[in-house]
Amino acid sequence: MALYLDSIGRYGDSPFLYPIYGLGGLPEAFSRLCAIHGGTYMLNTSVDEVLMEGDKVVGIRSGDQTAKAPLVICDPSYAPDKCKPLGKVIRAICLLNHTIPHTNNAQSIQIILPAKQLGKKTDTYISMVSYSHLICANGFYVAIVSGTVETDSPEAEIQPALDLLGDILDMFVSVSTISEPLDAEVEKMGLWITSSYDASSHFESASEEILSMYEKIVGEKLDLNIEPDDEDEY
Repeated sequence: MALYLDSIGRYGDSPFLYPIYGLGGLPEAFSRLCAIHGGTYMLNTSVDEVLMEGDKVVGIRSGDQTAKAPLVICDPSYAPDKCKPLGKVIRAICLLNHTIPHTNNAQSIQIILPAKQLGKKTDTYISMVSYSHLICANGFYVAIVSGTVETDSPEAEIQPALDLLGDILDMFVSVSTISEPLDAEVEKMGLWITSSYDASSHFESASEEILSMYEKIVGEKLDLNIEPDDEDEY
């Protein structure tokens, strides 16, 4: 609730920010900004190996090509041997042809089901977006239900959330392992590994981790209040 109240009026009438065309719009915007500052953005490129010389990172290998770098920033899937599992997250992507019942026909919505209400240790999340964000055809809605797995029946754990959605046209369920770096010694190698995405739908924990990692690497906090010299660049 504190996060919600702090966000109201920050960037408009809504406390929520939704990228048009979905989260895929974020790397697209980053690639343009990367090019402006002299970076190279390689699309559809796999990383086959993180290259080491002694106990220091020197770059990555993709097929027969290598890219040299003094440090590498990645998620756990690129360095599984340097990470430890924390648990699992279940996500159900649901296609609807109606808004979520009892939400006043909201075209986008975030719902959090408290852990105590469900008899769990962790909250369950529902996030729904629609054609207004240009992520699906007009008349359809995409709802994502996510939660931390606590039993041997993960789908049963999110059933109370699925019941709130009404009729579901189609559903795609996945259970993934969430991991974090083994210890701070990994960072001394020049290998900066983020944690896996948790079950939350508002990206608060991911944002806090990015800001913390930026400060550790650069040596100062990221100031998001600095205005660019040329707004057209952004």
